[in-house]
Amino acid sequence: MRQSHPAPGMKGRGCWETGSVRSFCNSGCLNKITKDDSGDEEPASQSDKSELHNTLKNLSNKLEDLSTCNDLIAKHGAALQRSLSELENLKLPSESGEKIKAVNERATLFRITSNAMINACRDFLELADTHSRKWQRVLQHEREQRIRLEETIEQLAKQHNNLERACRGAPSHGSNTSSHVSKGGSVLSVKGEASDEDEETEYFDAMEDAQAFITVAADPSKHRRTGSNISGASEGRADDWNLEDNVFESSDQSTPDVTSKDAVPKKKRRNRIPDKPNYSLNLWSIMKNCIGKELSKIPMPINFNEPLSMLQRLTEDLEYHELLDKAVKCESSTEQMCFVAAFSVSSYSTTVHRTAKPFNPLLGETYELDRLDELGFRSLCEQVSHHPPAAAHHVYSKRGWTLWQEITIASKFRGKYLSIMPLGAIHLEFHASGNHYVWRKVTSTVHNIIVGKLWIDQSGDIEIINHKSKDKCQLKFTPYSYFSRDVPRKVTGVVMDADGQAHYVMSGTWDEKMECSKIVNSTHGSTSSEGKLSKTVYQTLSPKVLWKKYPLPENAENMYYFSSLALTLNEPEEGMAPTDSRLRPDQRLMEIGKWDEANVEKQRLEEKQRAVRRRREAEAAEALEEGKDYEGYIPLWFERKVDPATGELICIYKGGYWEAKEQQDWSACPDIF
Repeated sequence: MRQSHPAPGMKGRGCWETGSVRSFCNSGCLNKITKDDSGDEEPASQSDKSELHNTLKNLSNKLEDLSTCNDLIAKHGAALQRSLSELENLKLPSESGEKIKAVNERATLFRITSNAMINACRDFLELADTHSRKWQRVLQHEREQRIRLEETIEQLAKQHNNLERACRGAPSHGSNTSSHVSKGGSVLSVKGEASDEDEETEYFDAMEDAQAFITVAADPSKHRRTGSNISGASEGRADDWNLEDNVFESSDQSTPDVTSKDAVPKKKRRNRIPDKPNYSLNLWSIMKNCIGKELSKIPMPINFNEPLSMLQRLTEDLEYHELLDKAVKCESSTEQMCFVAAFSVSSYSTTVHRTAKPFNPLLGETYELDRLDELGFRSLCEQVSHHPPAAAHHVYSKRGWTLWQEITIASKFRGKYLSIMPLGAIHLEFHASGNHYVWRKVTSTVHNIIVGKLWIDQSGDIEIINHKSKDKCQLKFTPYSYFSRDVPRKVTGVVMDADGQAHYVMSGTWDEKMECSKIVNSTHGSTSSEGKLSKTVYQTLSPKVLWKKYPLPENAENMYYFSSLALTLNEPEEGMAPTDSRLRPDQRLMEIGKWDEANVEKQRLEEKQRAVRRRREAEAAEALEEGKDYEGYIPLWFERKVDPATGELICIYKGGYWEAKEQQDWSACPDIF
């Protein structure tokens, strides 16, 4: 037998103390081991708990057996020691006494060794108890990883099968489509054909069904003289399209028209800003606690921002304002609707690479863009509410139109993606005709929030209504799908008059261009024997380009992908209000690359705003106790009124800002910076 030696300090402790070991085994430690830990992040399954419980129970039983053996060793060892003591007391030869003494020492060492073995077994069981929950989590994590891997492999197998089926079915699909198109015709469809995907695979939420149609190119020579062969197309003759060419042809744009051709700019605008510094940031450490929350209520570092405020981004929608200048010249309301529709789509072209978040404006913050002499318009934005965040916007153009809106941004973080839902209507009125157009924005979705490269998509429907003539335009933003055969970022729509007759077909993409095709004939879809409504076929003249995206400036990838207009939005101006976004210190520090200082300044501004809000809430509570009315925060340059067209209560510009700027009287402006 291998001899064991006691640990230091063990000798003299009472080597036969078996009561403490037994009390440990009977103290209910198994209940503590198998008890569910509600604080665990990944609770183990029932089978895992049962298996671990059985293992620990067996270990405890073995420890019980060892304890019993220890009792027997103690009992017989004590008897042996008594016998040896009696032998030592007898008168025996000295040699025998020495042997008996050696045997007694060895018996003592054996008792010490057996007690050390019992203590080691007890320590092992305590260690198993301590780490049991960790084992459970590790085991459960490995099980879930295996299940995820199996599901991923199964999904990949389905997608591979779908791709094979799509490749095999591609030639037959092309032949079927050609049977519906006349010679020389081209086909455009709002809805893709029936997908070859597995019906159980769903990639996007179902959207409201828009009118499905097919356009077929017509021969212009057959439609110049008479409109008698037009079926439900448009009023007047088909050769009206040629009369309108002077307006439509001038819509093809290739370079930014930052300054109007018939005006001389006051000053040379900047064409670059400091390059974006390369700051690393652990996104998940910040975003993991934000799931399901309103993004505007989450304190975020400026690392996720771009050096522009939401008010400036709202003003940036005017980059293609010349579309509205051309719409003023249109005599037909349906033709004018085409330009308004193209303008509504053009505002999304700046978002294709702009995945960074603009600064949330402080309550009372304003932003002006006075380009009346250069571009013919002046714009004013004001943050009129903080919770929920809402901005009012008013634009006046001396070239014959006025635009106003109140936009509230609702956003939700869902783990894999971020949904941004602008709420509120956009109003556009032309001074001469009185045509009043109203529409709402679609939902923007930022994908790959946690893993992968960020990319943004627009999806939903826009319905533009002319409240004077009752003309309508229905635009459909098709969401991106890996398995779709459609062009990415596709936008399609139809312009109809008050009687529902289609006049123009709109087609293009929200990041590149929009085209307009005049309808000369239409065949409405009929219901098949299976109860499905076939697509309406529109015969159209060749398309005219209404809008084309300006190319980005050189080195745009290092300047937040700003457009030529965006680069000038935060350029300092003279005479602006002290609440203007250009004077916001944290935004300015970020633009020049001092991000650490910008984060400190951002926290200061937000805390200052919270202090003002608490003071306002205290005043409201005091007024309530005294039975007085408390109006709350009142915007400085806008007032709430009921819009006669929609019946909604919105903030409308009440005047006074440009007069105050002319007199440089900003005494009414709050101190927000």
